[in-house]
Formats: sequence, C-alpha cells, structure tokens
Amino acid sequence: MGLTLLTGSPLLSLALLVVLLFAADRFTLQLFPSPVRALKRWQRAGELAGTILTNTHDRRARAELADIRLGQKRYAEAVDLLRPNLDAGDDDVDTLYLLGVAYLGAGDAPKGELLLDEAARLDADYRQGAIDLERGRFRLQYGDLKGAREALERFLQVRQGSVEGRVLLSRVLAKEGLAAEAKATRDAAWREYTVAPRFQRRRDRWWAWRARPSRPLTYAAVALVMMGVGAYATRHLPTHDVAPRYYYDEAPYAAEDLGGDDAE
Repeated sequence: MGLTLLTGSPLLSLALLVVLLFAADRFTLQLFPSPVRALKRWQRAGELAGTILTNTHDRRARAELADIRLGQKRYAEAVDLLRPNLDAGDDDVDTLYLLGVAYLGAGDAPKGELLLDEAARLDADYRQGAIDLERGRFRLQYGDLKGAREALERFLQVRQGSVEGRVLLSRVLAKEGLAAEAKATRDAAWREYTVAPRFQRRRDRWWAWRARPSRPLTYAAVALVMMGVGAYATRHLPTHDVAPRYYYDEAPYAAEDLGGDDAE
C-alpha cells in the first residue's frame, strides 16, 4: 500500500516488492531459490535437449540432462533419457545411481532398488552415502518403514552431520509410534544445524526448519504484525485537503432562442 501511494500503480508496486524481497533474501536468509541459478539450469537443459535432438547417441548429454530432470523431480523423463545409456553398456556407478533414483521417483521401486544395489556394489560410499539417503527417502514414501530406518541409520553413520538425514529418520520414527525418539532426533538435527558452517546452514535451512517448524512460524507471525502496522500507518497518513469540485449541468442552452415562443 505504501509503494502504491508512491508509484500510483499497484502492478508496478507488486513488481518492486518482489524485486526487493528477492534482493533482501539474497543478502540475508537466502530462503528463496536463486533465480539466476534456476535460469542457468533452464538454459543448460535447453541446450542439452537440442544436442540430443541432433545426436541421439550423445550419452554424456543424456546423463547431464537426466541429472537436471531429477533435480526438477521429473523422474519419468530421466528414465527415458538414461535407459538408452544403460542399454548401450554404460554400467558405471553414476549411471546406475541416477537411473535407480529415477525409477524410484517414477514409481518402479523394484527396478530402482536393483539398480541402487548394483551401484552400491561398485562403490558403497558413493557421494558419502547418497545411495542410502535416496533409499531411505523413497522407502519412507512407499511405507517401508523398516527399510527406510535401516538405510537412514547407515547413511548417518557415514555423514553424521546431515540435517536432512536426521529429519527423515525422525519422520520414520514418528510413523513407527516412537514419539520420544523422533523428538530427540529432530532436536539433534537442530543442534547439527546451529553448529554447522554458514554455507552449510544456508543449504540445510529448509530441513532445519522442518526439524523445528516453530521458527518459520515465528518469523511469519512477526512479518504479519509488521504488515499490519504498515497497513494501519498507511491508512492514517495525513492527506492533503483537496478543494471541493463542483459539477454543473452542462446541458447546452439554446442561446439563440433566448426568448422562447414569446420572441415571435
């Protein structure tokens, strides 16, 4: 409302507000995804898609584009991209891992688990336990609580400071009816977040707030109070008195017919 008073245009004020929020976020909490990074990934995905159209046998482009599609949760597309690589003989740990996650996300759990088993056989510590992390995530989604707990506990043995792993494990424990253990795991996740380096806290902030959702709710309440105060102040700003405008009947008069019928 304050910006609208200054600019005179609600749409321009909304655009300015969005720009100001993103700019403030980039220099403070960094909650929103980077628009520049998202634009670069979108452009890169377009370039890779064009490369694959001109050369369908470019397996490196297929693997890179599939990795981008996994980040966008477009699992079925990632399966279609990586399946020809596997058929062509690419049985390295990177291909097996990406295709296994793609199958899990697309709903084909048996194939996904089988491919992740092969990837773990080649490199059990691949990306510091990334295989077990994805297993735990999707097993939780499919309702395999025992398997999810085993995978996440193995993952936390390798990457003990993972906030995401502890939050996922706390969800498994909560679904198993272990409320006290789930709360203790969430508290441990928050402690890991508070002592982590700044760059890691920025990366784990969403998961940390899932461990302690009272924090974002508190921030939201403060924001609402500030918005309410701003709206109240805007409504009670002193306004300049405007001289009253008088409107007259502008119906045309018959200037030539001043006398009416008597003029005859």
